[in-house]
Amino acid sequence: MTAPALELRDLRKSFGKTEIIRGCSLQVQPGERVAVIGPNGAGKSTLFNLISGRFAPSGGEVLLNGTRIDGKKPFEINRLGLSRSFQITNIFPKLSVFENLRCGVLWSLGYRYTFLKFLADLDDANERAEELMERIRLHKKRDVLAVNLTYAEQRALEVGITIAGGANVILLDEPTAGMSREETRRFIALIKEVTVGKTLLTVEHDMGVVFGLADKIAVVVYGEIIAFDTPEAVRANQKVQEAYLGSSVADQQAGAH
Repeated sequence: MTAPALELRDLRKSFGKTEIIRGCSLQVQPGERVAVIGPNGAGKSTLFNLISGRFAPSGGEVLLNGTRIDGKKPFEINRLGLSRSFQITNIFPKLSVFENLRCGVLWSLGYRYTFLKFLADLDDANERAEELMERIRLHKKRDVLAVNLTYAEQRALEVGITIAGGANVILLDEPTAGMSREETRRFIALIKEVTVGKTLLTVEHDMGVVFGLADKIAVVVYGEIIAFDTPEAVRANQKVQEAYLGSSVADQQAGAH
């Protein structure tokens, strides 16, 4: 039987006497797209920080493809096949689009710390970076410094960097925050395209994005996962409606039709 791509077992995190994550358990199967939703302060970003290794858990376990990763450093987790983007765009502003992507592919292609090679001579890295530029639709901005891209383009570049290493589990933290409706629509189409065959977890506040992107939704309230199911089942869940969604979901869904 195939192990879950990502599994949380009674995961907990306290800061001093304050318990932020209170025994979260979750199984995400390979290839699933899961949206993590909940009110502000529910613990969503803390949960991502625990999964990606920024925080060490106070209790419980995190497994990636059946291997425990809780307690490992972020770069160790990344090399095991999990990559993450952040709420605040995290790119190299003084490098071009191409150079950003090339940096992202180097380790996965076997290039380690060396001063004996010129980057321009690394044909496989250059080809991979060119392919990624096409996939994220930034090939026309190849030599533009990242700092000079629009906000939506910077977010697209960060997604490109996130998938550059070939990770099979991708975490995106509020990927559409700050975008217009049209930018959001295009960006969600891009995410769907570049994560085909990968497992995706995303924290998202826009319910239109959540219901349009996710196969399943995990609802986090006060550090606990109170529901994990298909969008239809979560929408109909009375407990979820009372805790978080309320009438806004019905209103947004009605407006979408």
